Amino acid sequence: MEQFVINAKTRKETGKKFAKQLRAQGRLPAVAYNEKGESVMLDIDAVEFSKAWRSVTRTTLITLKIDGQDNLAYIQDTEYDIKTDKNLHADFRIVSGNKPISAVMKIHYSGNPAGVLKGGFLVKHIPDIKVKALPADLPQSIVADISKVEIGDKFTVADLHLSDKVTVLTKADSLIVTIAPPKK
Repeated sequence: MEQFVINAKTRKETGKKFAKQLRAQGRLPAVAYNEKGESVMLDIDAVEFSKAWRSVTRTTLITLKIDGQDNLAYIQDTEYDIKTDKNLHADFRIVSGNKPISAVMKIHYSGNPAGVLKGGFLVKHIPDIKVKALPADLPQSIVADISKVEIGDKFTVADLHLSDKVTVLTKADSLIVTIAPPKK
């Protein structure tokens, strides 16, 4: 996958007036938080950020270049204006890469369950799971292959095939999907 680089400059100015001036210049106000909780106010290119933001997940590592210094980071949050289709502000989380982090990840499904093809109904139970791993080992997404689930079968967290470098914090017996029998 493409490694995104976002160039940033530190800034001292704050407030609505300054933020509007930045946006008028094609820049975005941003904040980067490190693992200690300390923050640095940033000024980033809006187009560069938008390209990365539309292509990454919450667990995709990017390179955040602050005043020329490379940092591994995640896009933690963004303020987005749906009317103008523009980002207004961004938050980054800088990580060292050697300390495990926890993340809540949405479960994506692949395959058509065998039980559904026989008339059963797919019942989704939990939408996401919590995992812990080093930043480089966090998966981009969690995909559950439910194609072999029959009527009456249960697909649990334990049935997910994740790397051995990823620790699942959600209970292993938590139901992800079941196939209910057809109504008569």
